Amino acid sequence: MAEEVLKTKLKKGALIFGLEGDLGGGKTTFLQGFAKGLGIKQRITSPTFIIFRKFKIKDSRFKNFYHIDCYRISKPKETLDLGFKEIISNSKNIVTIEWAERVQKILPRETIIIKFEFIDQKTRKITIGLKNE
Repeated sequence: MAEEVLKTKLKKGALIFGLEGDLGGGKTTFLQGFAKGLGIKQRITSPTFIIFRKFKIKDSRFKNFYHIDCYRISKPKETLDLGFKEIISNSKNIVTIEWAERVQKILPRETIIIKFEFIDQKTRKITIGLKNE
């Protein structure tokens, strides 16, 4: 099922990952490894105050990696005002959204949701699914 969604999504727009979980749950750490795997050399930190950062991806069918942090977002419309629709409509983009639960209303149906849950201080349970599963 996930493979079918990815094939469909790659034709329609950006590949979107929504990360959910408590503060300190591992969302940013996960994205640091993800970005490194894409060959991004810059340091990945949460763009809490500037909302999003854009990084170039080399040698890939994708050209841009967007790291969006919705921790300070109080209404989903705030992200729309920042060009969110344009960002997610471009099939050359990979878009990752921390605190995705805060903007769930505007996320496309094909958004891949990654939930981080505390098991203990050093252990997390990570669940991957589609929005509204």
